[in-house]
Formats: sequence, structure tokens, C-alpha cells
Amino acid sequence: MAFVIVTTIIVIGTVLWNFITPWWFTPLASNWGALDQTIIISLWVTGVAFVLVSGFILYCVVKFRYKEGHKSEYEPENTKLEVILTAITTVGVIILLAPGLIAWNDYVNLPEDAMEVEGVGQQWVWTYRFPGEDGVYGNTNGRLFSSKNTFGLDPNDPNSQDDILIRSNHLHLPIDEPVVFQLRSKDVLHDFYIPQFRAKMDLVPGQQTNLWFTPTVLGTYEVACAEYCGTGHFAMRGIITVDTMNDFQSWLTEQPTFFDTMNEGTKGQGKQIAQTLGCVACHSDNGKNGIGPTWKNSFGSQRMMTSGETVIVDAEYIKESIVNPNEKTAQGYAPVMPAYKMSDDELDAIVEYIETLSE
Repeated sequence: MAFVIVTTIIVIGTVLWNFITPWWFTPLASNWGALDQTIIISLWVTGVAFVLVSGFILYCVVKFRYKEGHKSEYEPENTKLEVILTAITTVGVIILLAPGLIAWNDYVNLPEDAMEVEGVGQQWVWTYRFPGEDGVYGNTNGRLFSSKNTFGLDPNDPNSQDDILIRSNHLHLPIDEPVVFQLRSKDVLHDFYIPQFRAKMDLVPGQQTNLWFTPTVLGTYEVACAEYCGTGHFAMRGIITVDTMNDFQSWLTEQPTFFDTMNEGTKGQGKQIAQTLGCVACHSDNGKNGIGPTWKNSFGSQRMMTSGETVIVDAEYIKESIVNPNEKTAQGYAPVMPAYKMSDDELDAIVEYIETLSE
């Protein structure tokens, strides 16, 4: 009887927990309520099956408990029972699959009149691109990636020149407008995920993946990478702000085009370069150490290396750490930083920026 009592408590407790739990869906802020409904239907179907199967087991334990002189009967064939169980199982599977297939069909059929945004993932930062006034994206090529041309756009393609580049992880979108995201990765697998929008899609190197949604609530929402992509995976965060159309258009006009970025100088652009290359995912500017040492008050300080030597964090050391990061590794940190190819002007700009963060 102890088994019956404990199992009954577990079943009842499990069912009650699903009704009173404080952990539930984040508030919905897009058109994808169908995904929530699909999950709820699945929970009801599996919940009912769980209760029925558990109840049947408990009934059998009580009804057919061991008694002296009683013997079980062997009945290998029961056509009626098999038909009933097959029919019930078939109905259950259809109820489980049909809503998900309908929702998925809507999810992958992109609306033709939607706004287009390209989302680019790299370790460990998000960046975005809008087609310019011509409404056509410029061609990209992985061989064209550089610290200046971070989107790999073809400078000889006339459609590239007016493409609007969002080089930070903060994106704005207009409310009640369908948006199609065209996603690509520069390096490894990533996953673009916004819980409130129920939007989630993998980024596969060498391929383009798509998702779409319509933001329905004004506000600011976090973008997360939901696919483990390396040591800094936890820091691969972004922000999406849903604005009115007027506020969105005002923000969009302030963003640089590809032509602007290719013709801007590097003087005073150290912070922008660091954000574009994803340096800020590992090195903070507020004094908090992360995957790498913080840049706050670091310039001119002494730093112990894993080799036991002590170095001064000066311009020479910073440049060497960018170009050849594994030559000297700071004590307490893993040698996970990739090497970057930069011009002397870009290196000077980053050094200048780090110096401004030090008192």
C-alpha cells in the first residue's frame, strides 16, 4: 500500500503543480499565440494520458494484489482491446501533431509585404542590416569580411552602398508591422531567440535561415543565443525595442549606410570598432571582469601573466593582445580570444578608447 499512497501523492502533486506553478509563459508580444496554444494542447493531451495510465497502474496494483491461491491467466490475444488502444493512441497522436504542423506551416511561410531585416551572428555579438532606399540587399561574400567591412558586403555592388548597417546589438522595429528576419552566421551555430515574440531559429554557417513575426506590444525585449556557441555563449545578448512607426523611422535615419562606414575614419571610433567585432562580449567597460579582463581602469596597470611575468598594460601590450592574443595570457583567464587582423589606425583607435576608460 505504501507504493499506492506515494504514487497517488506524486500524480496529484504533479497535476496541481501545473495549475499553480508561478513559472509559465513570458507575456506574449507578437502574433505567435498559436505556438502557446500548441504547447497547451500538448500539455493537456499528455497530462490526461499521464493521469489515466497512472490510475490504471494503481487500480491493477490494488485490484490484483497478491493473494494466497490466486493465479494470473495468460491471454496473448485480445483483438477488441488492441483495436481500442490503437484507436485511442491514433487520436492522441493526431491531436498532438496537427496543431504543431499548422503553426509550423504559418511560421515558415513568409509574408510578401513584410519588412526585411538581416540578422548576423558571430561569437559573441548580434548585428543587423536593412536594405537601403532601393529595397535591395547588396551581395555579401565571406572572403570580404574585415574589421571595417564586418558584413562582408561587396563594395563593387551598387546595391550595397545604401544598405543600412546596425553595428550594435540594439535593434529597433515598428509596432504592428510584419518583419522577416534573414539570419546568417559568420562562424559557428547560433540561435536567434526572443522569448516574448516566441521567435526562435538556428543560424547555420554557410546558409540563410528565416523567421517572421509581428511585434504587437511597445517595449524593450532581450535577444538571446539559444545554441551553445562557445565560451562566451552566455554573453551573446541583444536588445530589440519596439517603437511607433515615427520613432522607428527617426531612429533608422540616424544609422549609417555601408558607404558611410567605408568612408569614415578610425579616429575616435575605438568604441564602435570594439562593439562591431564583439570585443564587448568578453571585455566590459564598467569594471566587471568577464571572459576577459575589464577595460575599466586597465590602461597603465600591472597585470600578471600565466607565465609568471608581470606586464604593463600599455599600447604595445594591447596591440599585441589583439593581433596575437595567445602570446601572453593574463592569469586567471583561458586562452580563448581569437586573433584579429586590423590596420594600425584601427589598433590605435582601440588603444585610445581603452585609455579613455582609465583614470
